[in-house]
Amino acid sequence: MNKLLSRVQGRNGFEIAMASLALLYLLLFAGIPLVYNLALSFQQVDLMSPAFLVRPFAGLSNYIDVMARPESRMVVVNTILFVGLSLVFQIVIGLLLAVLFMQRFPAASFMRGLFLAGWIMPGLVVGAIWKLVFAGDYGVLNHALMSIGLVHGKIFWLSDTHYALFAVIIANVWLGVPFNMLLLSVGLLGIPAEIYEAAKMDGAGPIRRFFSMTLPMMRSTLGAVVSLGAILTMQQFDLIAALTQGGPANASEVAQYWSWQLSFQTFEVSQGSAVATVMLLLVLVVAIVYVRSIRHEQLA
Repeated sequence: MNKLLSRVQGRNGFEIAMASLALLYLLLFAGIPLVYNLALSFQQVDLMSPAFLVRPFAGLSNYIDVMARPESRMVVVNTILFVGLSLVFQIVIGLLLAVLFMQRFPAASFMRGLFLAGWIMPGLVVGAIWKLVFAGDYGVLNHALMSIGLVHGKIFWLSDTHYALFAVIIANVWLGVPFNMLLLSVGLLGIPAEIYEAAKMDGAGPIRRFFSMTLPMMRSTLGAVVSLGAILTMQQFDLIAALTQGGPANASEVAQYWSWQLSFQTFEVSQGSAVATVMLLLVLVVAIVYVRSIRHEQLA
């Protein structure tokens, strides 16, 4: 006991105190809401009972009921498309931009800064901007497409069930590309330049160097980007709220926005909590897979 006290009072005392404060913060502002949400998903909650801790136990009925809803299948498909397509295009475009800005050319730093400026904008602001771009009557996108002859009439991107989800995906890709570019640029900087020089001397061209050297050596960075991108995309809410509110006819409804609608629009709090709990479990699975893969790579 004396040894422990002396260690706390010694040079490690400050670090232990800071770690304890961080842990206390997580318990208060993350742990308690998560536990409360989990409890709500197993209880029967109505408008008169949210403030009570003791409510009728519902077991798994909330999970069963929410999956039996007619819109649940569309929400699942939309969520998979939203997360999957967003990740693919964010990573591919982000990697291409990271490789581009690794080259030396005039105004490279300025252009990279412009891309990063879009990333720091709030999702609601980005949604408002893209709402003007996608506007059917006066939108920039329709005007550009009609000017070059790709379309011959107005497309109502946000109110057409065929285009609404893809419009949200495009806006989310635009929002997430700078973040991916930044992380992937860090990974590219970690590759020794001597390896590329040796490959050039052996006659390897740019495409061969990219697929045979860059991608294999970026495996751990790409794993981190995929994991973080999946987590952030599954949490994306404000962009959808600003653009489509899940409409039209649930065409752009994804799980995270559906959870909010169930809880705060139709006041089916228990079912909304059930959807939020499932999303939390998916995020935890992604995080665990990533941590295990990193640990396995370090041990190897």
